[in-house]
Amino acid sequence: MEAASPSTFRPTWQQALGHGLYLGALCAVAGVTTGVIAALAWPGVAGSPGWVWAAILVVPLLLGAVLGLAAGRRTGVEVGGLGIRSSSLLGEDEALWNQVVDLRAERRGRRTVVSVYLESGDSVQLHAPYNGGFFAADPQFELKVFALSHLWRSHRFGGLPS
Repeated sequence: MEAASPSTFRPTWQQALGHGLYLGALCAVAGVTTGVIAALAWPGVAGSPGWVWAAILVVPLLLGAVLGLAAGRRTGVEVGGLGIRSSSLLGEDEALWNQVVDLRAERRGRRTVVSVYLESGDSVQLHAPYNGGFFAADPQFELKVFALSHLWRSHRFGGLPS
C-alpha cells in the first residue's frame, strides 16, 4: 500500500495462542493415535517409558502454541490509501477502495468476522479483526470494525486526503 500511515489489524495474542493450541491439540491427537496403533501392531512399543507418552502429548501442544503466536504476527489486515490488504501464511488479497461496495461484521460459524463486498459480487473475509468465544474473544472488536468502516467511508466517499 502506498499510504502515509496505514492502519494494521492483527489477531490478539490470545487469538493467536488459541489457534496454535488448537492446531497443537490436533497434532497431539494424531501423535497419540499413531502411538496407540504402533503399540497394538508391535507389542514391544506398549512397554515404552511413561515420559515418551507424555512427550507425544505435550510437545505438539507447546510447539503449536509457539507456532500459533508466530503465525499470528504474520496474519492481519493493512488499510491504506489505496485499499485493504489482507495477508496470511497462505497468501495475500487486496481490494481497492473503488472496488469495495460494503464492509460489515457477519456471523460465520462461531465467530463474528469482517466481510468486504466487492463490485464484482465477490466477498472477502478479512483475517482480522474477528471475535468469538474463549480464546477467540477480542474486547475491542466493535471499535476495530467501526474504525474499518470509517476508513472505508472516508476513502470511498471523501473526507480524508489521499
